[in-house]
Formats: sequence, structure tokens, C-alpha cells
Amino acid sequence: MKIMVVYYSAYGHVHRMAEAVAEGAREIAGAEVLMRRVPETLPEEVLKKIGVFDAQQAFAHIPICAVEELAAADAIIFGTPTRFGNMCGQMRSFLDGTGGLWAKGALVGKVGSVFTSTGTQHGGQESTILSFHTTLLHHGMIIVGLPYSFQGQTRNDEITGGSPYGASTIAGAGNDRWPSENELAGARFQGRHVAEIAARLFR
Repeated sequence: MKIMVVYYSAYGHVHRMAEAVAEGAREIAGAEVLMRRVPETLPEEVLKKIGVFDAQQAFAHIPICAVEELAAADAIIFGTPTRFGNMCGQMRSFLDGTGGLWAKGALVGKVGSVFTSTGTQHGGQESTILSFHTTLLHHGMIIVGLPYSFQGQTRNDEITGGSPYGASTIAGAGNDRWPSENELAGARFQGRHVAEIAARLFR
């Protein structure tokens, strides 16, 4: 059973969440978990100007995803930062290249799930995940979120990401807030939950 974690990360917050998602998925026996990044679309000079280039070097060792790889996965967990309440342009560009897979029905019946990051507490985490689901539904995927059996999303003693739609984190206006232990726990739970459901389907 193959689980893919496919994401885009600018400053590293989504990458940190992706690592936790992969950790959770690996807890399920028989799961082969692969981490992949989607291609960058911004030129290097722009990345350097906005302070992203150096940050991305920390996870530059993660291979770039080829669209064709998706067809071999039993479950795909996508991670994207939020841009104005929607997925980032890099992820949108990558998904727009999956038309050939759609034409062949290559992703029909596979498990799909989404996690995200925003700069602010109410920066569009839920709308990003829900609008992402539209693409997965067009591909015929089976959508899995983050159920309330992960009790960390009901706590109110701290500001935290996480909703029934998927795990999330808050990066802060200056991108200086990193995923809390509760947010990472939600990501691990989601990875494990997706892998459990994929395992049942795989059997």
C-alpha cells in the first residue's frame, strides 16, 4: 500500500506538517510513505527577494513530484499554504497538469486528504481545504478529513489549527510561529487515519 504526501511549502510550516502526516501514516503496517514537493513556479530572484529561497533549502532534498506518480498511490495527502482562502498557485498549477490522469480515471477510488497553513488564525484554513476537495471530487477520489476522534481540535485553552476538514497550523504574520505540538498531533492523526482507511480499501 502506497501513501503519498504531496505538498508545497514556502517558509517550512507546511513541510513540518507534512513530516508529521508522514509519521502518522507510517504507523500503519504495510504502508509505504513517500514525501513529494510540487514544482516551484516563481523565479529564483523573486524567491530570494521575499525571503523564501533560503528557507526552502532545508527541505530541498524532498523529490519533486511527477504527475504520473499519483496514479501509483493508494492514498494522496496534499498540503498547501493558504493564499486568499484558497490553495497556493504552485499547487493549483500542479493540479492543472493532472488532466491526463482525469481522462483515464487514474485516481478514481483513491483516498484523498488535505492539510494547510495560514498566516492568521482566521486566514481561510477551512475554505482552502474545502475548495481543494472540489478538485479531488472531480478525480473521483474518496475524501477523508480529520474526525473529532482527534480530540485536540476541541480544545480551547490555546490558539490552534485543526478542523474536521483537515489538520492546519498558523504561521503568524511574520512566519515566525511554528506548528504547535497539538497541531502536529493533528497532522499525525490525519496521516494515520488516511492510511487506516486506505488499508481497508487496499485489502
